[in-house]
Amino acid sequence: MVAHLIEFATKHYLLVGIFIVLLVLLIIHEARKGGRSLSTGELTALVNADKGLVIDIRSTKDYSAGHIVGALNIPQDKFAARMGELEKHKAKTLIVVDAMGQHAGTTARELLKAGFTAAKLSGGVSSWKADNLPLVK
Repeated sequence: MVAHLIEFATKHYLLVGIFIVLLVLLIIHEARKGGRSLSTGELTALVNADKGLVIDIRSTKDYSAGHIVGALNIPQDKFAARMGELEKHKAKTLIVVDAMGQHAGTTARELLKAGFTAAKLSGGVSSWKADNLPLVK
């Protein structure tokens, strides 16, 4: 199998080169799309230094089942209508959290366009749980 892959790559080096360039561009685009991605440690450090606020965009039901301490719940479907509530937190980095990190980038991008400093938790609440960090109910 590897021999076939090497043979293909040597015979079609132009296609392989284009694929690699496109893959790199896609990765760069996805990384920039929703602001900075933070680890759970970086999120904790920002919040503990009172320089960050966690915005949980999951549904109210999911939020009630367990959320990061001090997180403000604004469900994603109501986010545009409730963004004005965040004006008083403009000096802080708003850290967007969702279930698995798939939708936080879109919301973080909206915040960046509105003039906020925004980031997203890489992996969402699932990465928080994977690191054995506490959730409150």
